[in-house]
Amino acid sequence: MDIQVDKHTVVVFDLDDTLYNELDFLKSAYKSIAIFLENKNWKPLYSKLFSLYRCKLNVFEFIVTTYSVEMELLIEMYKDHQPDIHVFDGVIETFEAIKSKNGKIGIITDGRSKTQRTKIKCLGIAKYIDELIISDEIGSEKPSKTNFELIEKSLFGKTYYYIADNLKKDFLAPNELGWQSIALVDNGKNIHFQSHECENEKNLPQDYILNFKEINII
Repeated sequence: MDIQVDKHTVVVFDLDDTLYNELDFLKSAYKSIAIFLENKNWKPLYSKLFSLYRCKLNVFEFIVTTYSVEMELLIEMYKDHQPDIHVFDGVIETFEAIKSKNGKIGIITDGRSKTQRTKIKCLGIAKYIDELIISDEIGSEKPSKTNFELIEKSLFGKTYYYIADNLKKDFLAPNELGWQSIALVDNGKNIHFQSHECENEKNLPQDYILNFKEINII
C-alpha cells in the first residue's frame, strides 16, 4: 500500500508484535534465565521452559518450586535482560524512506519504561524515533486517547498514521482522532491473538498489511 509522506506527516508505530515478534523477547528471557540457573548445561532447561509456556503452564512457578530462587528475581531477570531481538524485514527500509521524505516517526507502546527502552536500543531503531510514548512513563495505557494526543502535541502534523497489531486496544483511539490506522496481520507468532473477538467497527483498522514490504512510501 502507498503512504504519501512529507514534512507534515507523522507515522506512529506500536512496538511489540509490530516491529518485531514479542515471542522472541520471551525466548531470549527464558534463555537468559536458563543460563543463570544451569550455566554449564542450560539447553535442557531452556527447552523445558519454552515447552511449559507453549502448554500454557506457569513457567515461573515451575522454576520457583524446582530451584532456590525468588519470584521477584525471576521477574526482574525477565524484564531487565538484554534481549536478542531483531526488527521484521522491511522495518528499517520503511523508517529510512519516511525520513527521506522529511516525515516524523513516533512509537506508542505499553510496558515498563526500562524494558521498552532496552528493546528499542537492542532493535537498533532509536535514531529514527522523534517521539516515544511509554505507558509506564505517563501513567496511561492504550486504548486511552491520552497516549495519542501526546504525540499530536509533540509532533505537529496534518496527517497521522498508526501501524499496530492488536485489534482489541490499538485502533480505538487513533480512529476516534481521525488518524489513518493500519494493522499488521498476525504472522502466527503474536503473543496476543484474540483479533477474532474484536468485531466492533471502532476496533477495526482502515487497512491491513501482511508485512512491511507491502508499505510503499511515496
